[in-house]
Amino acid sequence: MTEIQHRPDHHLKTAVTDELAWTPSVNAEGIGVTVSDGVATLSGHVGSYPEKEEALRAAARVQGVTTTADKILVRHGHDVPVDADLAREAMAVFDRHTIVVPKDSVQVDVRDRVVTLRGSVDWHYQREAARRAVAVLPGISGVRNLITLRPSPGVSAAETKAQIVAALARHAPGFAQHVEVGIDDGQVTLTGQVLTPAERRSAEQTAWFAPGVTAVDNQVKLSG
Repeated sequence: MTEIQHRPDHHLKTAVTDELAWTPSVNAEGIGVTVSDGVATLSGHVGSYPEKEEALRAAARVQGVTTTADKILVRHGHDVPVDADLAREAMAVFDRHTIVVPKDSVQVDVRDRVVTLRGSVDWHYQREAARRAVAVLPGISGVRNLITLRPSPGVSAAETKAQIVAALARHAPGFAQHVEVGIDDGQVTLTGQVLTPAERRSAEQTAWFAPGVTAVDNQVKLSG
């Protein structure tokens, strides 16, 4: 594979700072950036939890950033809902989204404006839909997604692995051959090397689509 050229940390810091400023949904003035060995740490404060998520996604988009560390605080204005009101709002959201998130499959707890989700669903996209549904609620400071996935009966490990390998080949033939797939009791382990963080994320997202997958351990490394 062609090796990527790694940028020095001070160049990455500038690139991340520029990307934050480029992102219209983020007020970059309140966010500090440090980079060490490709790890971008974001600190400071933002006005909402969705803005915090957008900032972390923006940093992860920069080529050369291997991972992001979150030290951003969410600062709310006046008239912030109390925990009990936030919990009621969150449950009302799920009452309106029963097509995506099965009714009564998720339990909500709110403490210090951090929403914790528990329960079990059949698919990863349902777990992510639950997180997204509460992430936009005004007044929250964070989301802890502890929803688990139920294993799919009748789906063998060999069948699941074959489906993931085939999907990788369809989605990204350029790097699929460099990713190895292992599976044990519904838990998928990805190993190998790719060129970019986007390819690494793509491999993980593809694995989550397979039936019977309850966890994905993404050990794929960047080449170079």
